Amino acid sequence: MGSTIDPGPIDISVLYDQDNHISSAIWDGQERGVLRCHEHSSMLEQWKLTAKQIELVEKAGFGYFRTIPTISLDNSLISALVERWRRETNTFHLPVGEMTITLEDVVLLLGLPVDGKPVMGVTRTPGKVCENLLGKVPEDLNGGMVKLTWLKECFSKCPEDAPVEETERHTRAYLLYLVGCTIFSTTTGNKVSVMYLPLFEKFDEAGKFAWGAAALAFLYRALGNASLKSQSTISGSLTLLQCWSYYRLNVGNPKFNDEPNDGCFPFALRWKGRASGPRSNSNIVSYRKALDSLQPSDVKWLPYKDLDSSSSVGDIKESLILRASKTVLICFDKAERHLPDRCLRQFGMLQPVPMDVPRWERKIRALDQGSDLSKETDLQLKGKNQAELREWLERRLRIVQVEEVVDEIKYMEWYERITRKFVGRPESLESEFQRIVAAMREIADIADSFPADRMDSRDRKSLDEIKNAAHKSLMDLVGDSKKGRRKIATKRKREDDPTIKDDY
Repeated sequence: MGSTIDPGPIDISVLYDQDNHISSAIWDGQERGVLRCHEHSSMLEQWKLTAKQIELVEKAGFGYFRTIPTISLDNSLISALVERWRRETNTFHLPVGEMTITLEDVVLLLGLPVDGKPVMGVTRTPGKVCENLLGKVPEDLNGGMVKLTWLKECFSKCPEDAPVEETERHTRAYLLYLVGCTIFSTTTGNKVSVMYLPLFEKFDEAGKFAWGAAALAFLYRALGNASLKSQSTISGSLTLLQCWSYYRLNVGNPKFNDEPNDGCFPFALRWKGRASGPRSNSNIVSYRKALDSLQPSDVKWLPYKDLDSSSSVGDIKESLILRASKTVLICFDKAERHLPDRCLRQFGMLQPVPMDVPRWERKIRALDQGSDLSKETDLQLKGKNQAELREWLERRLRIVQVEEVVDEIKYMEWYERITRKFVGRPESLESEFQRIVAAMREIADIADSFPADRMDSRDRKSLDEIKNAAHKSLMDLVGDSKKGRRKIATKRKREDDPTIKDDY
Protein backbone atom coordinates (compact mmCIF):
# COMPACT_ATOMS: atom_id res chain seq x y z
CA MET A 1 0.00 0.00 0.00
CA GLY A 2 2.59 2.57 1.12
CA SER A 3 4.82 1.89 -1.88
CA THR A 4 2.08 2.72 -4.44
CA ILE A 5 0.78 5.94 -2.85
CA ASP A 6 1.81 9.20 -4.52
CA PRO A 7 2.58 11.66 -1.70
CA GLY A 8 2.37 14.62 -4.08
CA PRO A 9 2.48 17.24 -5.23
CA ILE A 10 0.65 16.23 -8.41
CA ASP A 11 0.93 19.80 -9.70
CA ILE A 12 4.41 21.24 -8.97
CA SER A 13 3.56 24.84 -9.82
CA VAL A 14 3.56 25.81 -6.12
CA LEU A 15 6.00 23.41 -4.41
CA TYR A 16 8.56 23.61 -7.16
CA ASP A 17 11.49 22.85 -4.81
CA GLN A 18 10.21 19.42 -3.73
CA ASP A 19 13.35 17.55 -4.79
CA ASN A 20 15.45 19.51 -2.26
CA HIS A 21 12.91 19.26 0.57
CA ILE A 22 13.48 17.00 3.56
CA SER A 23 10.17 15.20 2.90
CA SER A 24 11.65 13.73 -0.31
CA ALA A 25 14.58 12.24 1.62
CA ILE A 26 12.29 10.83 4.34
CA TRP A 27 10.02 9.22 1.74
CA ASP A 28 13.11 7.54 0.26
CA GLY A 29 14.05 6.15 3.68
CA GLN A 30 16.82 8.67 4.42
CA GLU A 31 15.98 9.79 7.95
CA ARG A 32 18.01 12.72 9.28
CA GLY A 33 16.68 12.45 12.84
CA VAL A 34 15.93 15.32 15.19
CA LEU A 35 17.27 18.78 14.38
CA ARG A 36 19.74 20.52 16.68
CA CYS A 37 17.79 23.47 18.00
CA HIS A 38 19.77 26.63 18.75
CA GLU A 39 18.20 28.94 21.28
CA HIS A 40 20.49 30.07 24.08
CA SER A 41 18.19 31.76 26.60
CA SER A 42 18.97 29.57 29.63
CA MET A 43 21.45 32.12 31.03
CA LEU A 44 19.19 35.17 30.64
CA GLU A 45 18.03 34.92 34.25
CA GLN A 46 21.60 35.59 35.39
CA TRP A 47 21.33 39.17 34.13
CA LYS A 48 20.38 41.49 36.97
CA LEU A 49 18.75 44.66 35.64
CA THR A 50 18.38 47.84 37.64
CA ALA A 51 15.14 49.84 37.57
CA LYS A 52 16.75 52.33 35.19
CA GLN A 53 17.81 49.52 32.85
CA ILE A 54 14.28 48.07 32.79
CA GLU A 55 12.98 51.50 31.84
CA LEU A 56 15.44 51.68 28.93
CA VAL A 57 14.56 48.13 27.81
CA GLU A 58 10.89 49.12 27.72
CA LYS A 59 11.70 52.23 25.67
CA ALA A 60 13.56 50.01 23.19
CA GLY A 61 10.43 47.89 22.62
CA PHE A 62 11.37 44.79 24.63
CA GLY A 63 9.47 45.38 27.87
CA TYR A 64 7.04 42.50 27.42
CA PHE A 65 9.46 40.22 25.63
CA ARG A 66 12.05 40.26 28.42
CA THR A 67 9.52 38.71 30.84
CA ILE A 68 9.28 35.44 28.86
CA PRO A 69 11.27 32.75 30.70
CA THR A 70 13.24 29.95 29.11
CA ILE A 71 10.69 27.46 27.78
CA SER A 72 11.95 23.91 27.36
CA LEU A 73 12.11 23.08 23.67
CA ASP A 74 10.60 19.90 22.25
CA ASN A 75 13.17 19.23 19.52
CA SER A 76 11.15 16.37 18.06
CA LEU A 77 8.01 18.49 17.69
CA ILE A 78 10.01 21.33 16.15
CA SER A 79 11.66 18.88 13.73
CA ALA A 80 8.29 17.43 12.66
CA LEU A 81 6.88 20.91 12.06
CA VAL A 82 9.92 21.81 9.96
CA GLU A 83 9.22 18.78 7.75
CA ARG A 84 5.89 20.42 6.87
CA TRP A 85 7.28 23.92 6.26
CA ARG A 86 7.59 25.11 2.67
CA ARG A 87 9.83 28.05 1.85
CA GLU A 88 8.09 28.48 -1.51
CA THR A 89 5.01 29.78 0.35
CA ASN A 90 6.31 30.48 3.89
CA THR A 91 3.57 28.21 5.22
CA PHE A 92 3.12 24.80 6.82
CA HIS A 93 1.48 22.36 4.39
CA LEU A 94 -0.85 20.28 6.56
CA PRO A 95 -3.67 17.88 5.62
CA VAL A 96 -6.23 20.58 6.53
CA GLY A 97 -4.63 23.23 4.31
CA GLU A 98 -1.92 25.84 4.66
CA MET A 99 -1.18 27.53 7.99
CA THR A 100 1.57 29.88 9.07
CA ILE A 101 2.99 31.97 11.90
CA THR A 102 1.64 35.49 11.37
CA LEU A 103 2.37 38.97 12.68
CA GLU A 104 -0.61 38.48 15.00
CA ASP A 105 1.10 35.46 16.58
CA VAL A 106 4.28 37.49 17.13
CA VAL A 107 2.43 40.35 18.86
CA LEU A 108 0.35 38.13 21.13
CA LEU A 109 2.85 35.36 21.89
CA LEU A 110 6.02 37.45 22.25
CA GLY A 111 4.74 40.98 22.88
CA LEU A 112 7.08 42.45 20.26
CA PRO A 113 6.08 45.43 18.09
CA VAL A 114 5.38 44.51 14.46
CA ASP A 115 4.82 48.02 13.15
CA GLY A 116 7.48 50.63 12.56
CA LYS A 117 10.78 51.05 10.74
CA PRO A 118 12.28 48.00 9.05
CA VAL A 119 15.11 46.47 11.07
CA MET A 120 18.03 47.55 8.93
CA GLY A 121 21.20 49.49 9.55
CA VAL A 122 24.31 50.91 7.99
CA THR A 123 27.54 49.01 7.50
CA ARG A 124 30.06 49.92 10.22
CA THR A 125 33.33 48.57 11.57
CA PRO A 126 32.44 46.07 14.38
CA GLY A 127 35.35 47.10 16.61
CA LYS A 128 34.44 50.77 16.47
CA VAL A 129 30.80 49.98 17.16
CA CYS A 130 31.71 48.03 20.32
CA GLU A 131 34.11 50.74 21.47
CA ASN A 132 31.58 53.54 20.99
CA LEU A 133 28.46 51.80 22.34
CA LEU A 134 29.83 49.31 24.89
CA GLY A 135 33.04 51.04 25.94
CA LYS A 136 35.16 47.93 25.29
CA VAL A 137 36.00 45.53 22.49
CA PRO A 138 36.26 41.72 22.79
CA GLU A 139 39.61 40.21 21.83
CA ASP A 140 38.11 37.62 19.46
CA LEU A 141 35.71 39.73 17.40
CA ASN A 142 35.77 37.43 14.39
CA GLY A 143 33.44 38.00 11.45
CA GLY A 144 31.62 40.77 13.26
CA MET A 145 30.32 38.28 15.84
CA VAL A 146 30.63 38.70 19.61
CA LYS A 147 30.34 35.83 22.08
CA LEU A 148 27.27 35.83 24.31
CA THR A 149 29.44 34.63 27.19
CA TRP A 150 31.65 37.74 26.86
CA LEU A 151 28.61 40.01 27.02
CA LYS A 152 27.34 38.26 30.14
CA GLU A 153 30.71 38.26 31.90
CA CYS A 154 31.28 41.98 31.25
CA PHE A 155 27.80 43.50 31.52
CA SER A 156 25.35 41.24 33.40
CA LYS A 157 25.60 43.18 36.69
CA CYS A 158 25.18 46.94 36.45
CA PRO A 159 25.75 48.89 39.69
CA GLU A 160 22.64 50.61 41.02
CA ASP A 161 24.50 53.92 41.28
CA ALA A 162 26.23 53.65 37.90
CA PRO A 163 26.53 56.84 35.82
CA VAL A 164 24.07 57.27 32.97
CA GLU A 165 26.62 56.35 30.27
CA GLU A 166 27.62 53.13 32.05
CA THR A 167 23.98 52.15 32.60
CA GLU A 168 23.26 52.69 28.92
CA ARG A 169 26.25 50.56 27.89
CA HIS A 170 25.17 47.71 30.18
CA THR A 171 21.64 47.95 28.79
CA ARG A 172 22.81 47.88 25.17
CA ALA A 173 24.86 44.78 25.97
CA TYR A 174 21.78 43.18 27.55
CA LEU A 175 19.60 43.94 24.52
CA LEU A 176 22.25 42.56 22.16
CA TYR A 177 22.45 39.43 24.32
CA LEU A 178 18.65 39.18 24.48
CA VAL A 179 18.11 39.22 20.71
CA GLY A 180 21.22 37.10 20.11
CA CYS A 181 20.00 34.22 22.23
CA THR A 182 16.34 34.34 21.14
CA ILE A 183 14.86 35.97 18.03
CA PHE A 184 18.18 36.31 16.17
CA SER A 185 19.92 33.19 17.47
CA THR A 186 22.21 31.53 14.96
CA THR A 187 23.49 28.04 14.23
CA THR A 188 27.08 29.25 14.69
CA GLY A 189 26.80 28.69 18.43
CA ASN A 190 27.18 31.08 21.30
CA LYS A 191 27.54 34.29 19.24
CA VAL A 192 25.55 37.30 18.03
CA SER A 193 26.26 39.75 15.22
CA VAL A 194 27.39 43.24 16.21
CA MET A 195 25.28 44.67 13.35
CA TYR A 196 22.24 44.91 15.69
CA LEU A 197 24.11 47.02 18.26
CA PRO A 198 23.87 50.43 16.49
CA LEU A 199 20.08 50.10 16.53
CA PHE A 200 20.26 50.32 20.35
CA GLU A 201 22.35 53.49 20.38
CA LYS A 202 19.32 55.63 21.26
CA PHE A 203 16.66 53.72 23.18
CA ASP A 204 13.73 55.90 22.08
CA GLU A 205 14.74 55.36 18.45
CA ALA A 206 15.17 51.62 19.04
CA GLY A 207 11.53 51.49 20.13
CA LYS A 208 10.45 52.66 16.67
CA PHE A 209 11.68 49.51 14.91
CA ALA A 210 9.37 46.63 13.97
CA TRP A 211 11.32 44.06 16.00
CA GLY A 212 8.53 41.49 15.80
CA ALA A 213 8.39 41.67 12.01
CA ALA A 214 12.16 41.19 11.88
CA ALA A 215 11.93 38.24 14.26
CA LEU A 216 9.36 36.62 11.96
CA ALA A 217 11.50 37.27 8.87
CA PHE A 218 14.44 35.65 10.65
CA LEU A 219 12.33 32.63 11.69
CA TYR A 220 10.85 32.22 8.20
CA ARG A 221 14.38 32.10 6.80
CA ALA A 222 15.53 29.65 9.47
CA LEU A 223 12.54 27.37 8.82
CA GLY A 224 13.17 27.49 5.09
CA ASN A 225 16.82 26.56 5.51
CA ALA A 226 16.04 23.76 7.98
CA SER A 227 13.43 22.29 5.62
CA LEU A 228 16.15 21.42 3.10
CA LYS A 229 17.39 17.83 3.19
CA SER A 230 21.00 19.05 3.50
CA GLN A 231 20.44 20.77 6.87
CA SER A 232 20.59 19.39 10.43
CA THR A 233 20.20 22.52 12.60
CA ILE A 234 17.69 25.32 13.15
CA SER A 235 17.83 28.67 14.92
CA GLY A 236 15.66 31.77 15.34
CA SER A 237 12.76 32.16 17.77
CA LEU A 238 11.96 28.50 18.39
CA THR A 239 9.94 29.52 21.44
CA LEU A 240 7.61 31.37 19.04
CA LEU A 241 7.39 28.31 16.77
CA GLN A 242 6.66 25.92 19.63
CA CYS A 243 4.12 28.15 21.38
CA TRP A 244 2.39 28.75 18.03
CA SER A 245 1.99 24.99 17.68
CA TYR A 246 0.73 24.64 21.27
CA TYR A 247 -1.96 27.25 20.70
CA ARG A 248 -3.09 26.10 17.26
CA LEU A 249 -2.53 22.34 16.92
CA ASN A 250 -3.63 19.46 19.11
CA VAL A 251 -0.26 17.75 18.76
CA GLY A 252 2.19 17.23 21.63
CA ASN A 253 0.76 19.89 23.93
CA PRO A 254 2.15 19.64 27.48
CA LYS A 255 0.09 19.02 30.57
CA PHE A 256 0.15 21.53 33.40
CA ASN A 257 1.24 21.19 37.01
CA ASP A 258 -0.72 24.34 37.75
CA GLU A 259 -3.58 26.21 36.13
CA PRO A 260 -2.70 27.79 32.77
CA ASN A 261 -1.49 31.37 32.94
CA ASP A 262 -4.28 32.62 30.67
CA GLY A 263 -4.37 36.08 32.22
CA CYS A 264 -0.74 36.87 31.45
CA PHE A 265 0.70 38.80 28.56
CA PRO A 266 2.52 37.99 26.37
CA PHE A 267 0.67 34.73 25.81
CA ALA A 268 3.84 32.64 25.65
CA LEU A 269 3.75 32.93 29.45
CA ARG A 270 0.87 30.47 29.40
CA TRP A 271 3.42 27.68 28.96
CA LYS A 272 5.48 28.78 31.94
CA GLY A 273 5.45 26.12 34.66
CA ARG A 274 4.16 23.29 32.51
CA ALA A 275 4.45 19.73 33.75
CA SER A 276 7.94 18.33 33.36
CA GLY A 277 6.80 14.72 32.92
CA PRO A 278 7.12 12.76 29.67
CA ARG A 279 4.96 13.80 26.73
CA SER A 280 2.44 11.41 25.22
CA ASN A 281 4.12 11.65 21.79
CA SER A 282 7.73 12.50 22.39
CA ASN A 283 9.49 11.22 19.27
CA ILE A 284 9.64 12.61 15.76
CA VAL A 285 7.94 9.59 14.14
CA SER A 286 4.91 9.93 16.42
CA TYR A 287 4.66 13.65 15.76
CA ARG A 288 5.07 13.08 12.03
CA LYS A 289 2.20 10.58 12.01
CA ALA A 290 0.05 12.97 14.03
CA LEU A 291 0.67 15.80 11.55
CA ASP A 292 0.18 13.49 8.54
CA SER A 293 -3.27 12.54 9.89
CA LEU A 294 -4.27 15.97 11.25
CA GLN A 295 -8.02 16.59 11.19
CA PRO A 296 -9.89 19.93 11.22
CA SER A 297 -10.97 19.13 14.79
CA ASP A 298 -7.29 19.11 15.79
CA VAL A 299 -6.85 22.76 14.73
CA LYS A 300 -7.72 25.91 16.69
CA TRP A 301 -8.16 28.45 13.95
CA LEU A 302 -8.84 31.33 16.37
CA PRO A 303 -6.92 30.42 19.55
CA TYR A 304 -6.77 33.95 20.97
CA LYS A 305 -10.45 34.78 20.51
CA ASP A 306 -11.42 34.23 24.15
CA LEU A 307 -8.20 35.46 25.74
CA ASP A 308 -8.47 38.92 27.23
CA SER A 309 -5.39 40.90 26.31
CA SER A 310 -7.04 44.33 26.38
CA SER A 311 -5.54 45.34 29.71
CA SER A 312 -2.06 44.06 28.93
CA VAL A 313 -1.16 44.69 25.30
CA GLY A 314 -1.26 48.46 25.68
CA ASP A 315 0.26 50.51 22.91
CA ILE A 316 1.31 47.59 20.70
CA LYS A 317 -2.27 46.33 20.38
CA GLU A 318 -2.83 48.89 17.62
CA SER A 319 -0.29 47.09 15.46
CA LEU A 320 -2.66 44.09 15.22
CA ILE A 321 -4.21 45.88 12.26
CA LEU A 322 -1.21 44.54 10.32
CA ARG A 323 -1.94 40.92 11.18
CA ALA A 324 -3.42 40.31 7.71
CA SER A 325 -1.03 42.54 5.76
CA LYS A 326 0.34 40.88 2.63
CA THR A 327 3.77 42.43 2.81
CA VAL A 328 7.50 41.78 2.98
CA LEU A 329 9.20 41.27 6.35
CA ILE A 330 12.72 42.64 6.64
CA CYS A 331 15.65 41.86 8.91
CA PHE A 332 18.83 43.43 7.53
CA ASP A 333 19.69 41.37 4.43
CA LYS A 334 16.72 39.00 4.85
CA ALA A 335 13.45 39.69 3.04
CA GLU A 336 10.61 37.19 3.48
CA ARG A 337 7.01 37.34 2.29
CA HIS A 338 4.16 37.43 4.84
CA LEU A 339 1.25 35.76 3.00
CA PRO A 340 -1.92 35.83 5.13
CA ASP A 341 -4.03 35.39 1.97
CA ARG A 342 -2.99 31.72 2.06
CA CYS A 343 -4.15 31.25 5.67
CA LEU A 344 -7.34 33.31 5.96
CA ARG A 345 -9.04 30.83 8.28
CA GLN A 346 -6.54 31.97 10.93
CA PHE A 347 -8.31 35.36 10.76
CA GLY A 348 -11.87 34.01 10.84
CA MET A 349 -12.36 34.21 7.06
CA LEU A 350 -13.17 31.60 4.44
CA GLN A 351 -10.24 30.39 2.33
CA PRO A 352 -10.38 30.77 -1.46
CA VAL A 353 -7.72 29.50 -3.84
CA PRO A 354 -4.84 31.96 -3.24
CA MET A 355 -2.92 33.81 -5.88
CA ASP A 356 0.33 32.37 -7.22
CA VAL A 357 3.46 33.25 -5.26
CA PRO A 358 6.13 34.76 -7.51
CA ARG A 359 9.63 33.44 -7.01
CA TRP A 360 11.68 36.15 -5.36
CA GLU A 361 15.17 37.07 -4.26
CA ARG A 362 15.31 36.69 -0.46
CA LYS A 363 18.24 39.05 -0.01
CA ILE A 364 18.56 42.80 0.46
CA ARG A 365 21.76 44.79 0.12
CA ALA A 366 23.15 46.53 3.17
CA LEU A 367 22.34 50.22 3.11
CA ASP A 368 25.03 52.75 2.36
CA GLN A 369 26.50 54.81 5.17
CA GLY A 370 24.46 57.86 4.21
CA SER A 371 21.04 56.16 4.20
CA ASP A 372 18.45 57.62 6.56
CA LEU A 373 15.79 55.37 8.07
CA SER A 374 14.49 57.89 10.59
CA LYS A 375 11.63 58.98 8.30
CA GLU A 376 9.99 56.16 6.41
CA THR A 377 8.24 58.43 3.94
CA ASP A 378 11.58 59.96 2.96
CA LEU A 379 13.41 56.65 2.65
CA GLN A 380 15.43 56.65 -0.54
CA LEU A 381 14.85 53.34 -2.27
CA LYS A 382 17.67 52.23 -4.48
CA GLY A 383 18.52 49.32 -6.74
CA LYS A 384 16.81 45.97 -6.45
CA ASN A 385 15.80 46.70 -2.81
CA GLN A 386 13.14 49.10 -4.00
CA ALA A 387 10.25 46.65 -4.41
CA GLU A 388 10.76 44.86 -1.08
CA LEU A 389 11.15 48.04 0.95
CA ARG A 390 8.22 49.69 -0.79
CA GLU A 391 5.97 46.76 0.10
CA TRP A 392 6.87 47.20 3.77
CA LEU A 393 6.30 50.96 3.61
CA GLU A 394 2.88 50.29 2.05
CA ARG A 395 2.00 47.57 4.58
CA ARG A 396 -1.18 49.32 5.74
CA LEU A 397 -2.43 49.47 2.15
CA ARG A 398 -1.89 45.72 1.67
CA ILE A 399 -4.27 44.32 4.29
CA VAL A 400 -6.19 41.35 2.86
CA GLN A 401 -9.95 41.93 2.64
CA VAL A 402 -12.75 39.38 3.03
CA GLU A 403 -14.14 37.99 -0.22
CA GLU A 404 -17.91 37.83 -0.42
CA VAL A 405 -18.26 34.46 -2.20
CA VAL A 406 -15.81 31.69 -1.33
CA ASP A 407 -16.05 28.00 -2.21
CA GLU A 408 -13.77 26.18 0.27
CA ILE A 409 -14.51 22.85 -1.42
CA LYS A 410 -12.87 24.22 -4.55
CA TYR A 411 -9.93 25.36 -2.40
CA MET A 412 -9.41 21.88 -0.92
CA GLU A 413 -9.66 20.28 -4.37
CA TRP A 414 -6.95 22.63 -5.60
CA TYR A 415 -4.88 22.13 -2.45
CA GLU A 416 -4.95 18.33 -2.77
CA ARG A 417 -3.23 18.69 -6.14
CA ILE A 418 -0.49 21.14 -5.19
CA THR A 419 0.46 19.92 -1.69
CA ARG A 420 2.69 17.20 -0.28
CA LYS A 421 0.13 14.89 1.34
CA PHE A 422 2.46 12.73 3.41
CA VAL A 423 5.88 13.12 4.96
CA GLY A 424 6.12 9.60 6.41
CA ARG A 425 5.03 6.58 4.41
CA PRO A 426 1.56 5.38 5.43
CA GLU A 427 1.78 2.08 7.27
CA SER A 428 0.89 -0.90 5.10
CA LEU A 429 -2.06 -3.09 6.06
CA GLU A 430 0.26 -6.04 6.74
CA SER A 431 2.55 -3.95 8.98
CA GLU A 432 -0.41 -2.59 10.94
CA PHE A 433 -1.81 -6.10 11.40
CA GLN A 434 1.53 -7.44 12.64
CA ARG A 435 1.95 -4.48 15.01
CA ILE A 436 -1.49 -5.06 16.55
CA VAL A 437 -0.82 -8.79 16.96
CA ALA A 438 2.53 -8.09 18.65
CA ALA A 439 0.94 -5.58 21.00
CA MET A 440 -1.86 -7.95 22.01
CA ARG A 441 0.62 -10.79 22.55
CA GLU A 442 2.71 -8.54 24.79
CA ILE A 443 -0.36 -7.61 26.84
CA ALA A 444 -1.28 -11.29 27.18
CA ASP A 445 2.27 -12.22 28.26
CA ILE A 446 2.35 -9.48 30.89
CA ALA A 447 -1.02 -10.56 32.25
CA ASP A 448 0.14 -14.20 32.43
CA SER A 449 3.27 -13.20 34.36
CA PHE A 450 1.42 -11.74 37.37
CA PRO A 451 1.48 -14.03 40.49
CA ALA A 452 -2.25 -14.58 41.00
CA ASP A 453 -1.73 -16.53 44.24
CA ARG A 454 -0.61 -13.34 46.00
CA MET A 455 -3.69 -11.32 45.03
CA ASP A 456 -7.03 -10.89 46.76
CA SER A 457 -10.21 -12.02 45.04
CA ARG A 458 -11.01 -8.63 43.48
CA ASP A 459 -7.55 -8.28 41.93
CA ARG A 460 -7.64 -11.88 40.65
CA LYS A 461 -11.00 -11.25 39.05
CA SER A 462 -9.68 -8.09 37.32
CA LEU A 463 -6.57 -9.95 36.15
CA ASP A 464 -8.69 -12.80 34.77
CA GLU A 465 -10.77 -10.30 32.81
CA ILE A 466 -7.61 -8.76 31.32
CA LYS A 467 -6.25 -12.21 30.42
CA ASN A 468 -9.53 -13.30 28.81
CA ALA A 469 -9.80 -10.08 26.79
CA ALA A 470 -6.18 -10.32 25.60
CA HIS A 471 -6.38 -14.00 24.68
CA LYS A 472 -9.75 -13.55 22.95
CA SER A 473 -8.32 -10.71 20.86
CA LEU A 474 -5.35 -12.87 19.94
CA MET A 475 -7.64 -15.72 18.94
CA ASP A 476 -9.67 -13.35 16.77
CA LEU A 477 -6.54 -12.04 15.08
CA VAL A 478 -4.20 -15.02 14.88
CA GLY A 479 -6.79 -17.81 14.85
CA ASP A 480 -8.33 -16.37 11.74
CA SER A 481 -5.75 -14.01 10.27
CA LYS A 482 -7.81 -13.30 7.19
CA LYS A 483 -10.76 -12.30 9.34
CA GLY A 484 -8.44 -10.14 11.44
CA ARG A 485 -7.04 -8.42 8.41
CA ARG A 486 -10.56 -7.89 7.06
CA LYS A 487 -11.60 -6.25 10.34
CA ILE A 488 -8.72 -3.79 10.14
CA ALA A 489 -9.29 -3.05 6.47
CA THR A 490 -13.01 -2.43 7.00
CA LYS A 491 -12.30 -0.21 10.01
CA ARG A 492 -9.88 1.92 8.00
CA LYS A 493 -12.27 2.20 5.06
CA ARG A 494 -15.12 3.12 7.41
CA GLU A 495 -13.00 5.94 8.85
CA ASP A 496 -12.71 7.34 5.33
CA ASP A 497 -16.35 6.62 4.40
CA PRO A 498 -18.84 6.24 7.31
CA THR A 499 -21.44 4.65 4.96
CA ILE A 500 -19.41 1.43 4.69
CA LYS A 501 -20.85 -1.35 6.89
CA ASP A 502 -19.02 -4.15 8.72
CA ASP A 503 -18.63 -7.25 6.54
CA TYR A 504 -17.94 -9.71 9.34
